This record gives sequence, C-alpha cells and structure tokens, in this order.
Amino acid sequence: MPSDTSLILCPVNLRHVQLNVTAYEEAKAMAKRREAKLLVATIAPEMERNLNIRDSASYWEEQLKSFVEQHPAEGIELETVVRLGAVHRQIVKLADERNVDLIVMESANPRVQDYLLGTTASHVVAHAKCSVYVVRG
Repeated sequence: MPSDTSLILCPVNLRHVQLNVTAYEEAKAMAKRREAKLLVATIAPEMERNLNIRDSASYWEEQLKSFVEQHPAEGIELETVVRLGAVHRQIVKLADERNVDLIVMESANPRVQDYLLGTTASHVVAHAKCSVYVVRG
C-alpha cells in the first residue's frame, strides 16, 4: 500500500450490512490515517428481486445514505455511489474508472462458508489493478 493513497473504495453489501461494518470501519480508519478520500459504494441488481422496489438505484441510494449516517466518518472526505449490475464486475469497473488506490472489502458472503475468500472477493483480488485489502468479518 503506497503512502500516497488518496482514494479508498469500500464496497458495502447493504443486504448483509451487519457483516459489512467491519470492512467499512477499517476503511474509515485507513482513510483517516492516510488523509485519503473514502468512496463508499453499493452494487444493486439490475433486476430487483423485491417487487416492492420500483426504482432500484434510488432505493439503494437512500439505504446507503442511511448506512453512512448511522456510521459517520468524522474528519474524512466521503462520497457515496450506487451502481447496478454484477457486484464483482462493478467493483473492479468502478475502481478502474475512479483510479482508486485501494479497495477495502469483506471476505465473503455469509452464505458462502466453503470459499476461502468468497466469489466476489476472489474476483476483485484477481482483476483489480490496485491493491485489495480483504477484511475477515
């Protein structure tokens, strides 16, 4: 992790938010230590399974805003973003587009106990151009 880290991406799975707080807290601490900007993202499905959600992007924007308000990042420049699509691809794509220096993310979906990292984390580690810090929950 270079000392000139200026942008840290922390993807948060709001469907399993109780498990994503660990990586988010670690990302906040890293951003504070390095005086870096924190980009908090959530990836929503293009086709929402919950039929009560008519506008997926707006719904998840509100959920992400609520998450950040419940877990304030005092003293850190923070930006939120919602993307639609496949989680593993959108994390890598967002990191590339924004020239992210570091991705801080959870190790696995709680339902995927048999994987060492989890499918999303494995893909991100393999395909991201920047460093990836994987946090065990």
